[in-house]
Amino acid sequence: MSDIMDIKYAVAATFSSAKDLFNAAGKVREKGYTNWECFTPIPVHGLDAQMGYPRSKVPRFTLAGGVTGFFTGMLIVWFMNEFDYPLIVGGKPYFSPIYPFPVFYELTILFAAFGTLFGMFFLNRLPRHNHPVFEHPDFGRTGDDKFMIVIEVDDPKFDEDETTEFLKSVGGDSVQTIREPID
Repeated sequence: MSDIMDIKYAVAATFSSAKDLFNAAGKVREKGYTNWECFTPIPVHGLDAQMGYPRSKVPRFTLAGGVTGFFTGMLIVWFMNEFDYPLIVGGKPYFSPIYPFPVFYELTILFAAFGTLFGMFFLNRLPRHNHPVFEHPDFGRTGDDKFMIVIEVDDPKFDEDETTEFLKSVGGDSVQTIREPID
């Protein structure tokens, strides 16, 4: 059995205000780090742009779900009118997009909502029931009054001593190494 019971996951620094975190995030991005994250108790306007994140891809999943729902509704109505129950009432054609509009509309909304939900789960790599950042002693306060930047070991520019000193230099209050327990 090995003496090592955990491995390094990241270095985390806490900040007291959104302004401090916002400024530090810009410096982290300018320094060239690519595998890092910010944790905040409130939404910080412009933080995603400051971190260099592109626009979210979730709307693509929403659009794909909506289009799929619309065409599923069209197919259902066409199939039922053509094969299951071909009945001409009042001279109406077997298939018309006007009369069954609620079916198309509701399936478009339903599938778009599912596309959004599952797209968000997929892109956020959920569900992950335990994350190493949860083990940080101050992480619980990021839901209350603290702000945190976490730079992961997987980052190509990561060097524990250099990253720790850098986070202290950008104003990090409590800079600590996060370790991931090995089962």
